[in-house]
Amino acid sequence: MSELEIDLDRSSPVPLYFQVAEQISEAIRRGDLAPGARLDNEILLADRLGLSRPTVRQAIQYLVDKGLLVRKRGVGTQVVHGQVKRSVELTSLYDDLRRAGQQPETRVLSLETVPVGEEMGAVLGLPPDAQVLRVERLRYASGEPLALLHNWLPPGPAALSAPALEERGLYELLRAAGVRMRVANQRIGARAATPAEARLLTERRGAPLLTMVRTTYDDQGRAVEHGSHVYRASHYSLEVTLIER
Repeated sequence: MSELEIDLDRSSPVPLYFQVAEQISEAIRRGDLAPGARLDNEILLADRLGLSRPTVRQAIQYLVDKGLLVRKRGVGTQVVHGQVKRSVELTSLYDDLRRAGQQPETRVLSLETVPVGEEMGAVLGLPPDAQVLRVERLRYASGEPLALLHNWLPPGPAALSAPALEERGLYELLRAAGVRMRVANQRIGARAATPAEARLLTERRGAPLLTMVRTTYDDQGRAVEHGSHVYRASHYSLEVTLIER
């Protein structure tokens, strides 16, 4: 942090803590502060900038809340990896992370065969007593938890196991089994994290999460999977290209 220049306009109506936070945020965006870089402690930073310690603490906390910095006991304050930006396409999160160099990792929390029930049966086009595979996974990007993924899959050619799902993406496994995915209906929203979700995603209770519900169909129009996922809003965003018609 010693080489990072922070210029403060003390006559500006913009609060000093926000000026500090915005300039650190911009340095992270430019790559001047790389993932894993450590910041000076609050006392040193306050002294260097001629600010009070509470002002610097407020700036740091603002960036921690945005997911740009993390406090680690015995280590100090560090820059975390940048936000994952994902185009809205018929691709899997695993593939998108791998292409972006984000080193995806997966932990399978549960994998079981269950009755589909009426509501999910209507989504997948199955009778209520049909059996489906229900999968719950925790997805990491560059060592940080990013998303909690729930999927329901009707019987099909793909033999899915926990080891396979921890090594490869779901869509990759489906395609390898001959499933030809062609179209999906997707709904994006937002809500507050439940206590269980916050614990798994290392967020505070009630933190904002992006939600995505998607049903994917093959080239015959049959539903091949339904997903209900939540993502850390501080680490994840969706990009859409708009075309005038």
